[in-house]
Amino acid sequence: MKLSGKVAFVTGGSRGIGAGIVERFIADGAKVAFTYAGSREKAEALAAKFPGQALAVHGDVTDEKSVAKAVAQTLASFGKLDIVVNNAGFGEFKPVWELTLADFDRIMNINVRGVFTTIMHTLPHLKSGGRIINISSCNADRIPFANGGIYAASKSALQGMVQGFARDLGPKGITINNLQPGPVDTDLNPKEGAFAEQLHSLMAIPRHASAAEVAGFASYLASEESAFVTGANLMIDGGFSA
Repeated sequence: MKLSGKVAFVTGGSRGIGAGIVERFIADGAKVAFTYAGSREKAEALAAKFPGQALAVHGDVTDEKSVAKAVAQTLASFGKLDIVVNNAGFGEFKPVWELTLADFDRIMNINVRGVFTTIMHTLPHLKSGGRIINISSCNADRIPFANGGIYAASKSALQGMVQGFARDLGPKGITINNLQPGPVDTDLNPKEGAFAEQLHSLMAIPRHASAAEVAGFASYLASEESAFVTGANLMIDGGFSA
């Protein structure tokens, strides 16, 4: 129960990696508020599994007022905030000649601006020992296939953000890190999907990760065990970047 007594706020927690993190944090003793944008039924079903420990709140990371409201609901229900997980994200995969400014703006608004917006509204409530974890991607470091340019750019942007913010937050006793998964078995990227074989051919461990494996790493970063880890871009990618 290494997260006993902690309160976490997870964006995009209704499914996939986010849902895995919600379940792992609760198993490790935390109370967790998590946001959903469009998956209300899945979010409410997940929260119902953990009465008194999980709270599903509507939150769109591209809408500052929505984020502020979700944070306020978390504080009203659980009274404090110790851990922030920026999990909400979006992928756009097209060749550069098909991309539009609308495509660029959408992915940057969710994957970069949304992270900053969430940090901006949660940081005032974090005390020494606080943790900020961004669920990024191994594509921040390596993009060995076509059509992923702006997705990779959005995840690379988080590297500079985290390294810079770590300098600001370290003296306050707050850590901030990027967790960079490779392929993870989710609805959006299933282990038997059309691109699975191509992805596995690039990896030292030729398979998708489970959401639970990523969640285990996130739990470590949320715990006291990781107090000396900050400003890091940490791979959990089966050797995709090796």
